[in-house]
Amino acid sequence: MWIDATQCWRSASTGSGYQTAVLEELARQVYNIEIVEPLTHATAARLLKLGYANMQVRAGDGYAGWPEHAPFDAIIVITAVTHIPHPLVKQLKLGGRMAIPIGQPFSTQELMLVKKNEGGRVHSHCLLPVGFIS
Repeated sequence: MWIDATQCWRSASTGSGYQTAVLEELARQVYNIEIVEPLTHATAARLLKLGYANMQVRAGDGYAGWPEHAPFDAIIVITAVTHIPHPLVKQLKLGGRMAIPIGQPFSTQELMLVKKNEGGRVHSHCLLPVGFIS
């Protein structure tokens, strides 16, 4: 597993909070954005009740990221997009990584690993075909 990040950011679809809870076990701090505001508040309350305190959850569109807390060691996007969003790449720390599904909705996408090297140059490659929500 490559999430040895001290600060990890996860975008979109908070859902029950399961993935946020798992990431909190692996990272010192987790930032999570959910587009559905009532779900954001319910999930944040649930996670706090369960003892997960090293996370921040906010309502919003994950495409723009969370620049106030950047740069991030790792970014995980769990909603398929048609291209790699520049705002998210910009928020990666030097040496940071991002996992992101790229492709059209309701079709097979490619899970891409995006890396920003210590010089700031960005490289990406396909890990495997996937099917994510859009």
